[in-house]
Amino acid sequence: MPSLDTLLAFLGISVLITLAPGPDNLMVIGQSLARGARAGLAFGLGCASGCLTHIAWATLGIAALVRASPGLFFAFKLAGAAWLLWLGIQALRSGGTLTPAAGTPPRPWPREIARGFVANALNPKVGLFFLAFLPQFTDPARGGLTLQMLVLGLVFIAQTVVIFSTMAFAAGSIGRLLARNPRLGPWLDRLCGVLFIGLAARLVSGEI
Repeated sequence: MPSLDTLLAFLGISVLITLAPGPDNLMVIGQSLARGARAGLAFGLGCASGCLTHIAWATLGIAALVRASPGLFFAFKLAGAAWLLWLGIQALRSGGTLTPAAGTPPRPWPREIARGFVANALNPKVGLFFLAFLPQFTDPARGGLTLQMLVLGLVFIAQTVVIFSTMAFAAGSIGRLLARNPRLGPWLDRLCGVLFIGLAARLVSGEI
């Protein structure tokens, strides 16, 4: 098991990384603005749970294989970008229907969580980040490295859930204020769509 000092240092750095502008937190904010805190929270939980796949890849060394194969790495990038592009086009074509009107039942949580999970799991750079990040906080003298990396990964996921939840509720409150004007509904969805498409373009270009 990692020492307490190691866990605290890892937690502090993880918080800073999660707060830095990136595809996951930007998507959580965009979803919350367009469809409310509930949708953003579910999407954020999906992104956080998607980290489980990257933690597994890092602990098993699969991410190293992806990094060693440029073609496979590029294929994963294209798959992730295609998913973000599809979400963006869906939002742009909604004409405001993605923004829930008063009395409209929200989209089921499992569906929102699945969307966030896929968006995170299909980003190969997240897997490579964990592969490079987690081992730096392990110590062979303190037991199995696999267990240590698993514990560190769960700590990362826990703080991600807290931060994404805070972002979702804050952005959702702003979204409710904006949505009181029905004419803003389509623009909120367009903002969300442009955000997704922009992230897809950045993922293909290698900037994220």
